[in-house]
Amino acid sequence: MYSQIDKNKANTRILMYFFISFFLFVGYGFGFVYTNDQNSAIGFMGIFGIVAIIYAIISYYAAGKITLSITGATEIKKSDNPTLYRTVENLSIAAGVPTPKIYLIDDTALNAFATGRDPKHASVAITSGLLDQLDKPELEGVMAHELSHIRNFDIRLQSVTVALIGLIALISDVFLRNLYYGGRRQAKGKAGGILIIVGIVLAILSPVIAKIMHLAVSRQREYLADASGGLLTRFPEGLARALEKIKADKEPLEAANKATAHMYIENPLRNEKGMKWINGLFATHPNIDDRINRLRKMGR
Repeated sequence: MYSQIDKNKANTRILMYFFISFFLFVGYGFGFVYTNDQNSAIGFMGIFGIVAIIYAIISYYAAGKITLSITGATEIKKSDNPTLYRTVENLSIAAGVPTPKIYLIDDTALNAFATGRDPKHASVAITSGLLDQLDKPELEGVMAHELSHIRNFDIRLQSVTVALIGLIALISDVFLRNLYYGGRRQAKGKAGGILIIVGIVLAILSPVIAKIMHLAVSRQREYLADASGGLLTRFPEGLARALEKIKADKEPLEAANKATAHMYIENPLRNEKGMKWINGLFATHPNIDDRINRLRKMGR
């Protein structure tokens, strides 16, 4: 687990360096195609780099609050729900992390998530529907899963990744719109034509590739959080039974959207249609039956 924590911290730094470098490259390409002037392209590169750095810093500190705001979750105190509060408090002591802030989402759909930038600035949220449906071992299993995301620093990596991928999509959209609507961006010569083609390909594919990579990483972290949660409670069957109840629930979570779906314990949208291999490629979570089977193997 300590190795995974160190790896997540390192991956967050690498991810931020990569995306900032990527924005510098895109900024130069955008500037050159738009102005056909190398000096202007360098200026665009600087502007894109500054915007990327500012955006990364803001997303690092504000992503958790933004996510909670989107869901409409309300913070609860010990007096509001002593059972839930004591469960999270006891598990936090066992996990060796500070007790996170606890939020309740007023929705009958069954789901939960964790967010924040580190264990000292973390929150867990659970829907009222899930809270009503779970018995004590199942509730402990779900909260142990979410606390594992916090302890493993998954929440930091997830928040930063989502924010930066969103910025890539925004820049790609601006790039394509400017190419489409014309202006001074027609580069001259063979080299300029090649640059335009490369720019268009990057603008179209980069957010898709980034999203696929992010989702693949997120799916592996769900397996790890399941295993960590099972070890924390010493009763993997509790989380397995909770996942069975979540699987049986077909109601989508109204407050969820595609930008935040990966953060929940299971996909909250419940409306994926189309070819299975496409859904699998863009799935925010691993197959829930596989997760349940893995947990039950732990208990044998």
